[in-house]
Amino acid sequence: MAAGVTVRVPGSTSNLGAGFDCAGMAVERWLRVSARYAVDRSAPAITIDRRGTLGTLSVRPEEDLLYRGFAAACRMGGRDIPRLTLTADSDIPVSRGLGSSAAAIVAGASAANALLGIGLEPEALLALCAEVEGHPDNVAPAVFGGATLALHRPAGGFLASPLEVHPSIAFVFAVPDVTLETKRARAALPASVPHATAALAAARAAALVRGLATGDFELLAIALDDVLHVPHRRALVRGYDAVTNAARAAGAHGATLSGSGPTIVALAPSNRAGAVADAMGRAWQDSDVVTERFVVSRRVGGYDAVVQPNS
Repeated sequence: MAAGVTVRVPGSTSNLGAGFDCAGMAVERWLRVSARYAVDRSAPAITIDRRGTLGTLSVRPEEDLLYRGFAAACRMGGRDIPRLTLTADSDIPVSRGLGSSAAAIVAGASAANALLGIGLEPEALLALCAEVEGHPDNVAPAVFGGATLALHRPAGGFLASPLEVHPSIAFVFAVPDVTLETKRARAALPASVPHATAALAAARAAALVRGLATGDFELLAIALDDVLHVPHRRALVRGYDAVTNAARAAGAHGATLSGSGPTIVALAPSNRAGAVADAMGRAWQDSDVVTERFVVSRRVGGYDAVVQPNS
């Protein structure tokens, strides 16, 4: 067993329009976690020092997704859960549709994997963390990096495959200073959709894969006009129509919710990314919403873990 471990996990955007619950991409926002054994045997079973965007969380340590990921990996590896001290520092906005939950689960599980020498391969880590999270679309890019397609295998487990992204495409994010819990966004979805809607969704998912690979403007515009989840969630995001319209007017191929929102992501030609970001910010400012904007225009890697060996 190692003396300690430091892991770094990226945030992620998911769905990307028509890729509901299966497509995701790592983004340049990071969760960094240091895990060490508690020196004091009388100390609590788990202590978490939360910093950055995690500083406002008040959840009990035993219920924290970091700890839940750690504990799940220990159970899979047949290991006892040690007394732990975790230090977590994040710049991933929480409850904004940027994969903060998935990052926490992956960070906890990968920390346990490295600290205790459990030996889980990335595919097993994906399956474990997706089970805790409930779906794989944010977990897969957090583990593997880049853009990914993650699917349930018929026999159980998950299949993750990289998605090609044309170098001309920039992903422009406008992050509002309001939150939207995933549970609330999930509750807005209908239990079923008509067959015609499902067929249209399948066609647009195919357009997403091809459009990402080729940078085809028309395909991406169609793919970002989702019919499965956005129509039911847009009312939960104040200013959604104004912001997406502003992005397109400034030169974006299209714009949609990042994950379940309220962050909005636009796909734009790289040379229009700055103008699109500014337009989205102005549109939200007109609704009295303050935003943070950032652009991802290159592949972002998945998690990594650095072990501090016993001296």
